[in-house]
Amino acid sequence: MAERSTAAVDVANSSAAKAGKATADGTEAGKTQKDVVGAREDDGRAERPAELHSGHKLAGRYRLEECVTRLDGFSSWRAVDEKLRRAVGVHLLPADHPRARSVLAAARSAALLGDPRFVQVLDAVEENDLVYVVHEWLPDATELTAVLAAGPMEPFDAYQLVSQVSQAMASAHREGLAHLRLGPASVLRTGSGQYRIRGLAVMAALRGITSDSPQRTDTEAIGALLYAALTQRWPYEGNAHGLAGLPKGVGLIAPDQVRAGVHRGLSQLAMRALTSKGQEEPCTTPEELAKAVAAMPRIRPPETPFTAGPSYHRPQAGGYGPPVAHPAAAAPPPPLQSRTGTAIKWIVSSLLIAALGLGSWQLADTLLKKGDKDDDTHHSQSSDGGSPNKPANHKLSIKDSHEYAPDGSPQNPDKVQFTYGEDNGPAWRTRSFTDQLAPNSYKEGVGIVYDLGKEQQLSEAKIRMRDAGGTRITLYAADGLDTSTPVNKMKKLAGTTENGTLAKFSVKSTVKTRYVLMWITALPYSGPKDFSGSGHKQAISNVQFLGH
Repeated sequence: MAERSTAAVDVANSSAAKAGKATADGTEAGKTQKDVVGAREDDGRAERPAELHSGHKLAGRYRLEECVTRLDGFSSWRAVDEKLRRAVGVHLLPADHPRARSVLAAARSAALLGDPRFVQVLDAVEENDLVYVVHEWLPDATELTAVLAAGPMEPFDAYQLVSQVSQAMASAHREGLAHLRLGPASVLRTGSGQYRIRGLAVMAALRGITSDSPQRTDTEAIGALLYAALTQRWPYEGNAHGLAGLPKGVGLIAPDQVRAGVHRGLSQLAMRALTSKGQEEPCTTPEELAKAVAAMPRIRPPETPFTAGPSYHRPQAGGYGPPVAHPAAAAPPPPLQSRTGTAIKWIVSSLLIAALGLGSWQLADTLLKKGDKDDDTHHSQSSDGGSPNKPANHKLSIKDSHEYAPDGSPQNPDKVQFTYGEDNGPAWRTRSFTDQLAPNSYKEGVGIVYDLGKEQQLSEAKIRMRDAGGTRITLYAADGLDTSTPVNKMKKLAGTTENGTLAKFSVKSTVKTRYVLMWITALPYSGPKDFSGSGHKQAISNVQFLGH
């Protein structure tokens, strides 16, 4: 299981102290939950939503920006964490709401899970007659609702969806956590095709939803997601989540009977998750479903356009036609060795002949030496690619730094300043991941942006790491310290995969930049350390940039 994040531990510790009025099962001391709910409903305060507005600040740091949901006595907001300079989401409800205790308990449990396949709970607090839960906000991710609105998914994409979601929910149920509100709006797809689940335990607590068979409930929900991905239809009567439901009276029919061309194996898998009737091997838990997915034959991704091989020709004007014959390219002329030096020698030779004719041997000797000197100078400049007076490299000063987390899920933002300077202090570390980073996991990479104070010509870099075993790092020219620009839009400076603990870079690019992104896309696997459990992880202890 992934490392429990520092934020999650802080949530558990701070929330437990602030919720001293509650017992371990979430009820007020000396009263049953029924007594508490009844008393609050009688005094008429239970369903009163918090009267907040944009610009209101919680705990001196969470500034509310936009209300995205207001329902059933609670509200959900997009907000900004001004301390860490990042977007967050916030669920708010009055402290006397009948579900306030269960929401706090669910948020603390979800935070302690620390599985990065779920949108992380960052804080859970009761103060000033309010209960609020702060969670990650992923601005670049897309709700599955929007993905399905565009049409049915390709078999490979549907396979990835059911595989990743079932594995994540199996992990949650092993820790005693259920979702119970798992639907298209609860699943987010990142730009790399990875899926993250939001609202684990918390959304059901906010809505007051319980289940006598939580594993079966979540398994059926995953089956419904797969069904919708294959058919663009909701597998029940009535429209839901922007999708048309099945016709009344027909019952549940297999996806490959709803839409032509549906992958038969995935169709059967959806039915095994949705119903046990008539199924030889029904899946009743996320664990069973994840194993069934893993046992399927591999589904390959679709071929991308313009990659069919050397016989492919781009369309010409007027459509696709026969291959256009191209005349064979003339062989390039042999490289000219020292054209300047050769020209000088011809000139010197001509003058030498003239000098000989005039009997001026002294002039001939002088000119000949001058030609050799010029030729040597030319060769000297050509060998190093520049001027012989090229300035020497020196260590560049790092003025500031900021963690780069385009998916809204930073690793250890309070420790980035310890990766440079004379007194580095404790190392900046990543979380411990059960899977390798992109392209095999839900996370594309982790990184830090460094501010060099002004535009610099970077020529070398050295990065000291804690663990050996294979760390892939790429340096990019960023457009700002707190940038949200995707990596694929940045200028690559250098990259390497280092099996040791010191990564060295030689930057060939002539681009000048003030901001440099260190972007890590592969991490070594190591066992338990003093800061985390086993998994793919790394710690950066020193970063140096050299240039001129």
